Amino acid sequence: MFPTVREVLALDPVRHGAPRVVAGDEGLDRPVRWVHVAEVPDIATLLGGGELVLTTGIGLPGDDAGLRAFIGDLADVGVSGLVVELGRRYVSGVPRVMAAAAERRGLPLVELRRATPFVRITEAVHALIVDAQLTELRATEEIHQRFNDLSVEGADTAEVIRQAAELSGCPVVLENLSRQVLGYDPAGESAELLLDGWEQHSRRIRPAGRTAYDPYSGWLVTTVGARGQDWGRLLLRWPASGDVPSAGPPTRLTILIERAASTLALGRLIRRDAEGLERQLHRTLLTALLDHSRPVDEVGLRAKALGVVLDRRHLVGVMVRHRADDPAGEAGPEAGQARLRDLSEAVGQALREAKLTALTSAVDDNSVGALLALPDPAAEDRALSAFASALRRVRLDAGAGRPGPGVEPARAASGADVSRTGSDASRAAAGADPTRAGFDVPRGAGPGAVIVAAGSGVSTLREARRSLVEARQIAEAARRDRRDLPIFRLPHVGLAGLLHLLRDEPRLQTFVERELGALLEYDARHPRERLLDTLRAYLEQGRNKSAGAAAAHLSRPAFYERLARIARILDVDLDSVEASLSLHVALLALEAVRTP
Repeated sequence: MFPTVREVLALDPVRHGAPRVVAGDEGLDRPVRWVHVAEVPDIATLLGGGELVLTTGIGLPGDDAGLRAFIGDLADVGVSGLVVELGRRYVSGVPRVMAAAAERRGLPLVELRRATPFVRITEAVHALIVDAQLTELRATEEIHQRFNDLSVEGADTAEVIRQAAELSGCPVVLENLSRQVLGYDPAGESAELLLDGWEQHSRRIRPAGRTAYDPYSGWLVTTVGARGQDWGRLLLRWPASGDVPSAGPPTRLTILIERAASTLALGRLIRRDAEGLERQLHRTLLTALLDHSRPVDEVGLRAKALGVVLDRRHLVGVMVRHRADDPAGEAGPEAGQARLRDLSEAVGQALREAKLTALTSAVDDNSVGALLALPDPAAEDRALSAFASALRRVRLDAGAGRPGPGVEPARAASGADVSRTGSDASRAAAGADPTRAGFDVPRGAGPGAVIVAAGSGVSTLREARRSLVEARQIAEAARRDRRDLPIFRLPHVGLAGLLHLLRDEPRLQTFVERELGALLEYDARHPRERLLDTLRAYLEQGRNKSAGAAAAHLSRPAFYERLARIARILDVDLDSVEASLSLHVALLALEAVRTP
């Protein structure tokens, strides 16, 4: 926003004085916040930094020590430069001791070899500063207007980042709490160079505050989050050339990055709330249980009216989903919707074949859920086995052939798909033999292409959500399991699978940073030591130091020394079972976060 000393020297009133830089030319790019005329030696006590001092020298000390002290005081207070008009005190030039002192302190020292009215200089510079401030205000107003429009339009993350990069002319990166890039815009620079080794580079960026500039890395950083829940950081590199400036970025860029961060946080809240509203309006009673969008008593009453009694029943949540989000040969939203519709129909038919009472529907873009209502807990294993077997048969029969001309495939209702034991109406709606209803099953959909997951059984409708959520988590985590099990239950998932499921959860990422952040930052500064790998070898070998040293291909003394260094960095006792367990979980979580 402020002109530099170099730009001030190029102004006509200054050029009229025939300026000559005699010292401190490396500081000519310092910003000039104001111009101050002074003729007293103790002027530094009245300055605040950033001023360009004009003087004729008539009041300056006459001895060398006094001149050195005068230059030192100006440098200490942070003035932009000193301009001395020759002719009154100094005729041929400023004293050598003054020039030498200014050179040592890097303070620009300029001689005006021709008499120049100082008022013309101050008027010109102050006019330049005011114009720059007006330009800054207009830019700030445009920033507010642009991000207000983006918030109202519900712009996605990529568009917000693009606009931030366009308005600033600087690269912009959005990362999560684990330093993984969620979005970026290189602003015309090389994306490969920008993102190469990003995690290690990001861990070296340590601003002091929620929004702050790190002069060592050249990045302006702000935290992204709302309602007390932070989930990422937005970073803007200043200057774009990569040079570290003597001062931070202009105020407008701080305003810009904060507005962009608030727009991203608000957009995330709006999308989440919109999804909840959509489910409340268009999803089923099953989704209402998951989202708490309707009272549990109301869900029970409406389900009973549909013929599914949930009160005083043993309830089991079930989730069915494809292993892959994008099956081979299909692409686009229409194909995904058709595949989900086919799976929903297959689940409904399998429930009818197994003679099970359940509330079922699609619960998201990839999963079909079911809440089984069983007479007692003893029937749980038998019911789940019957359902899994029926689903395999239905999908095999559907994959054997497609319906011929004039055959109308069974379609799920827009509301909840309600299956009830012995329902003739349901069988009639299927169109004939329910095992032969026409399903448009994706090519290659065999028994192993679908995951069936079940949560723990509960005794009341108020606990049903817990069983459904558990089933959804198991189904998501089981995608990493290559076994073709009929039913996945919680013991099959394991800790690694559960952590993979929770990899996008900010609280898990915060846990990883709390447990391993200091070590990750150390490795980022000392990439050859790889202490994280040493810790992993130690924990994976059950805290057996000899086995850990062998696994890490290190001698025992070197391995022991590294463990001691890790303990100091993390401030933990590696001989403690509880501390080691926490670190091991954090390592597994870190791998889950880093694995797409």
